Amino acid sequence: MQLLDKLNEQAKNIKLIIFDVDGVLTDGGLYFSDEGVELKRFNSLDGLGIKLLKQNGIEVAVISARSSKNITYRMNDLGIEHFYQGQDDKVVAFNNLIKKLSLQAKQVAYMGDDIIDLPIMRKISLPIAVANAHELVKKNACFITKKIGGHGAVREVCDLLLKAQNTFNKAMRKYLI
Repeated sequence: MQLLDKLNEQAKNIKLIIFDVDGVLTDGGLYFSDEGVELKRFNSLDGLGIKLLKQNGIEVAVISARSSKNITYRMNDLGIEHFYQGQDDKVVAFNNLIKKLSLQAKQVAYMGDDIIDLPIMRKISLPIAVANAHELVKKNACFITKKIGGHGAVREVCDLLLKAQNTFNKAMRKYLI
């Protein structure tokens, strides 16, 4: 079986995708105002991709080691119900989440960029790394995006999942009228 065929076969069975925040949903930069308020840059292409996944039956979750009000704001804006912040040990949140959703690890994809993401990536069937991820993360990924974190990498994966599950054309139909 060729690499692309294997990737599509894995992506076909995904019921849940979990994203890291810093370096995946954002560019990984930590921006602070003069008052010390943390700012994050999210990509609108990624946001629409996430909404399309949800509309087509793929659950979306976020697990982040950091905590910030802007993550809460963005997750609420995207309609993401399952998001965990301040998770130094992301596996705890992961285990709670798959139990809550009655899923098996083989039905989960995870997208990360740094070594803190490896414990989950090594438990699931579809570990994904952004193009600018740490080398160890890339070595443990089944798929590495062409785009870097915060610049459309999430959308790249959303489209991949929709195509593998034969829902991409349906998802695009209302935009191509």
